[in-house]
Amino acid sequence: MDPLETSAEQLARCVVARLREDGAQAWFVGGCVRDLLLGRVPKDFDVATSATPDRIQRLFPDAKPVGAHFGVMLFEREGAQVEIATFRSDQSYSDGRRPDAVRFETSPEQDVLRRDFTINALLLDPLTGEVLDFVGGREDLEARLIRVIGDPERRFGEDHLRLLRAVRFAAVLGFQIEPATFAAIRRLAPLIRRVAAERIRDELERLLTEGDARRGLELLDESGLLVELLPEVAAMKGVSQPPQYHPEGDVWTHTLLMLGLMESHPPLTLALGVLLHDVGKPPTFRVAERIRFDGHDTLGARMAAEILGRLRFSKQQIRRVELLVADHLRFKDVPQMRPATLKRFLRQPHFEELLELHRLDCLASHRNLETYHLLLEMLRQTPPGALKPAPLLRGADLIQAGYTPGPLFGRILEAVEEAQLEGRLKTREQALRFVEHHFGPPAANPSGRAVGEDHEQDQNNDGENG
Repeated sequence: MDPLETSAEQLARCVVARLREDGAQAWFVGGCVRDLLLGRVPKDFDVATSATPDRIQRLFPDAKPVGAHFGVMLFEREGAQVEIATFRSDQSYSDGRRPDAVRFETSPEQDVLRRDFTINALLLDPLTGEVLDFVGGREDLEARLIRVIGDPERRFGEDHLRLLRAVRFAAVLGFQIEPATFAAIRRLAPLIRRVAAERIRDELERLLTEGDARRGLELLDESGLLVELLPEVAAMKGVSQPPQYHPEGDVWTHTLLMLGLMESHPPLTLALGVLLHDVGKPPTFRVAERIRFDGHDTLGARMAAEILGRLRFSKQQIRRVELLVADHLRFKDVPQMRPATLKRFLRQPHFEELLELHRLDCLASHRNLETYHLLLEMLRQTPPGALKPAPLLRGADLIQAGYTPGPLFGRILEAVEEAQLEGRLKTREQALRFVEHHFGPPAANPSGRAVGEDHEQDQNNDGENG
């Protein structure tokens, strides 16, 4: 075996060999064949065979049925897995996703005729390199075309997700969509709303992170799918921006430029942050002395959370993107930030994604990267412990010093941390003296009520805004 083969490919080869030893037909099929012929590394391997599920189970006792009704078995060994599917033809699709019934076949040609696109319907003999092509898939690979098998409206009517998959394949592979196929997508675009949110989410994730995200979004728009799936993003088109800050044009153009500037295979949350960072601009657009989008960061964060919740992204992913959108304007305040505020800004979880969002935002507009480089240098020179040092005081220390627990404990500890971050406090003893000076001695203020007022007055007098 080729030492460069993945373990999944090795396992798939063994599966094919074992099936053939038993007298069955067996071939690599689908995306793995497409990727191998394109010189890409397949993400997974599927085997199509004339063997029935019972026969597959006999040959591979550990195989698990994952689609028993459709004749699909999953075989795993040492972390690698292969899907083994019996040749079949599908009957009608009444739910726009799955066939109502299937019929097992002995012919590989019957099996490929039910598949979605010609480039995904090739069969490969991994032992000899022979390719079976019943639908013109090799020609479409060479022409770099996404074309459905047979009648486009019938194929998309069978499984509505194929509308979005066509766009995703075109964006990820850098292919064009064949005209008749694309025309059918435009006609049938509203059907995408019938597809489960989780399936749409998975396709959008791959579109944004596995290929040309900008081209993917353009195709979503041109096909009519964008307004069906993400009307809030479609609303960016034609929304003007102040030319002194955004010489590139409207919000849509700015977002496309940012997507095009992303490095390959970006983190999903960064890609979503780029897509949605200005989603609050259309509803906040107004013209005063100039074009303004007051509060678009705050509104945009709420809108991003609603959109991603609608698409069933995880709570963790939603929260992370929500913070990216909410904080993407804070960079303009960096020159005026106090040291403690700046350090808290820099130590935010996943700040590297927020900083990269800022870099892309700048490059797609005014191109001024001064703040970006300033923060990069600050991160380089600042030890991680200086951004979040060990606390000089905790609640237990205040209790030990004689203070009564209460709601002001949090504000006291925050004030101590602020002074610590600014280098004004370095020891526990200094911190206790600071608390007594600003909040009063514990004996004089056992409840902590009056001391808070004193500290608030100190903050006002000092002009603090941290």
